[in-house]
Amino acid sequence: MKIKFKLLTMAILSTVILTACGNTPTTDNSLTDIKAKKELVVGLDDNFPPMGFRDKSGQIVGFDIDMAKEVGKRMGVKVTFKPVEWDGIILSLNNKDIDLIWNGLTITDKRKEQIAFSKVYVQNKQIIIVNNKSTISKKNALTDKTVGLQLGSSSETALAKDVALSKSVKEIKKYSNNTEALLDLNAGRIDAVVVDEVVGRYYVSKKTGMYKVLNENLGVEDYGVGIRKNDTALTTEINKQLEAIKKDGTSNTISKKWFGKDIIYK
Repeated sequence: MKIKFKLLTMAILSTVILTACGNTPTTDNSLTDIKAKKELVVGLDDNFPPMGFRDKSGQIVGFDIDMAKEVGKRMGVKVTFKPVEWDGIILSLNNKDIDLIWNGLTITDKRKEQIAFSKVYVQNKQIIIVNNKSTISKKNALTDKTVGLQLGSSSETALAKDVALSKSVKEIKKYSNNTEALLDLNAGRIDAVVVDEVVGRYYVSKKTGMYKVLNENLGVEDYGVGIRKNDTALTTEINKQLEAIKKDGTSNTISKKWFGKDIIYK
């Protein structure tokens, strides 16, 4: 009897220790918590037009801003936008400083190791922009040239994947945002900028005669909403609402407002 009692006591203690060490599954309260506080905090680079940027009055506006607001409205929560340095935005998400990354976030294998993603809602290309007076017409003409891009962006990844091109350029200059890179391009301090097509073409359209886009690009990529890996309930809800606004045409209306056409991934 003493032996059996001793064994039982040891078994109970083992269970308690394992539980304390976190070996039991944790409950996903992500969606419940957001609905309880009635707020969804979205992290973004607020200098990333037309996805998310500040207008003349200082308000954060843009395509992804309107998309997030619509999803938040249907979830019954207020959406708060929190500007974060782009190269540290995944850390901010995993530290729970923000609930989502919704800002032209490219789905990559490296990022998949760190966070989860919603379903694809936009497809994008990495394009090369040069000064309108530049003689550069093909990417192989960038040999011994200085190329600018945003630090921590998918443009950086796309250029690195094109090994021949990245090795041939004189310098890769990294900026905190695309606006700075394009201003340096216009000033002649760099020779080209690699940037997301949705962003680059928006800039080009606003600066008539200042820039031109090369016909060649550095590949197609998918945009998704960044979510913490354990927040499966929130991921399901975001996917549900994205599908709903796609089906009823709301996303089409938002897309045409910012791009003049429907760019939503079908």
